[in-house]
Amino acid sequence: MNLPRGIRNNNPGNIRWGSDWQGLISEEERTDKSFCQFQDPVYGLRAMVKIIFTYQEKYGLNTIESILHRYAPPNENNTQGYIMRVSEAIGALPKQPLKLTDGTLKELMRAITAVENGQNYYYYYKTDQLEKAIQLAK
Repeated sequence: MNLPRGIRNNNPGNIRWGSDWQGLISEEERTDKSFCQFQDPVYGLRAMVKIIFTYQEKYGLNTIESILHRYAPPNENNTQGYIMRVSEAIGALPKQPLKLTDGTLKELMRAITAVENGQNYYYYYKTDQLEKAIQLAK
């Protein structure tokens, strides 16, 4: 079975190269010119959480709609479809302010992973991996 790019790269949020994230593979090992490759999926999940926290703290983005307009901009994605899929998955309205408690954050991480890699990957990562990523991001 051929795994999706984000899963192969341990980067379930399909984060592009740019920041010097914790847990990236060495430059010599890199095979993907566009997307980060992490040593372990926990580091890829951590990067996703760090981005979400930054959006909330630096830009005041606290709804699914506002977060995803920045995370998955319309020039690269079907952002409206992305928003609707995530909203449905976590049971929140697109414009509803989110309290990013660990439970909500885990569901948001699962939903982003599923949109980025395919619906079959919604529960691909275990709860303890999500929890470790959140703790590393704090």
